[in-house]
Amino acid sequence: MKAELWQIAVFAWFPILVGGYAWMWWFRNIYFFRDPQRHIPEDDNVIVSPADGRVMYLYPVKGGEIESEKNGEKIRITELTKTPIADAQGWLLGIYLTPFDVHFNRAPIEGDIRTLYYHRTGMNLPMVDLWEYINFTLFKRAINLFAAPFHLENERMTMQIQNSRITCIIILIADKFVNKISRFFQELQNVQKGQKISFIERGSQTDLFIPHEGISFKVKPGEQVYAGTTIIATIGE
Repeated sequence: MKAELWQIAVFAWFPILVGGYAWMWWFRNIYFFRDPQRHIPEDDNVIVSPADGRVMYLYPVKGGEIESEKNGEKIRITELTKTPIADAQGWLLGIYLTPFDVHFNRAPIEGDIRTLYYHRTGMNLPMVDLWEYINFTLFKRAINLFAAPFHLENERMTMQIQNSRITCIIILIADKFVNKISRFFQELQNVQKGQKISFIERGSQTDLFIPHEGISFKVKPGEQVYAGTTIIATIGE
């Protein structure tokens, strides 16, 4: 009798286990690398999102510093970029990417790549705990991760794109389990708005620093944005 029950259990669970493994393989090796077509706005006065994901924060940058709401301290923008930047005024936008978001990054504006810097570290820190992960993925809620330890320490790539009107600095920050950040362009090359510029694996974060005050933002924390499609700001309004 026990042997029969064991056989029934095996036959019952076997297709579930195989199906679960097949789904994980499909998700990790096919779905995760999907690259859907995007409609890129043609208006030269708009800045599009550099990543798919949920907006976590939007902070003013004054004198090259951002004030942290968590601990009341001021964080220098260079702690995020890991590159020297003048005491610029502007705005910092943070986007969190779950494993369910498209992980191709796109250029927020047309311009030349003036800076391309890869910052490596000995060991990446985890970005979120289980509850924060559930909030992002299941409940679609934004958690403010600004100035968390990983935000200042983890592996990242900083890319500065500039044209005659405006500069955008994209900071791609890796999660603990990210193997690498792949880039598709070299320094001094020209990119078009909405063009794919990089790919970052697993969960990750993309910060966008715009050292320019004369812009009007069209998104706010908590909203879902899509790379190359969502207009996050307009210039000159």
